[in-house]
Amino acid sequence: MINDKDLSKYLSLVLRHQPEKLDLTLTSEGFTSLPELLEKMRAKSRWSGLKRGDIDRVVRQSEKQRFEIVDDQIRARYGHSVAQAMTYPPIEPPEILYHGTSPDASDAIRIEGLMPMNRQYVHHSTETQQALMVGRRHHPRPVILIIRAREAWQEGVIFHQPEDRLFISGPVPAAFIDWPDETSSS
Repeated sequence: MINDKDLSKYLSLVLRHQPEKLDLTLTSEGFTSLPELLEKMRAKSRWSGLKRGDIDRVVRQSEKQRFEIVDDQIRARYGHSVAQAMTYPPIEPPEILYHGTSPDASDAIRIEGLMPMNRQYVHHSTETQQALMVGRRHHPRPVILIIRAREAWQEGVIFHQPEDRLFISGPVPAAFIDWPDETSSS
């Protein structure tokens, strides 16, 4: 039986970060052949019983909408560390977005703003709870930053929206970031 969480993590790894792990070629938009992916995954003993339906189910049931299938092509929708062309049009963001981060990153963010770090884009949440959940991946008591996204947009920061609750952008200067009381974000 295929574990959906394990499959989702592995798909994220090979479609976002290490396509070379399966000798996959990604198009400029991040797509690869789904039949080829399936064949190469099945060659690994861990995934020998993998079926197309398993991948379809993980894509369909993913709360975070991490993947997209178009015809016989699949891609990760966001979060790449490998260079991919952005296929989402620029979109004006809401007035405010949120970003969860570690308190340890606070000094650098106050000076440099939000940087993509080891990814191509900065990820922003539309809801504080979502930002809190993301921030807890980095620290048990994350800082939830308030991003004045519309103002940043008006000053030239480009935003994209790969899914309903997620916006991505390039670097966000510190001038557009508000800091709540850091002790109240736990």
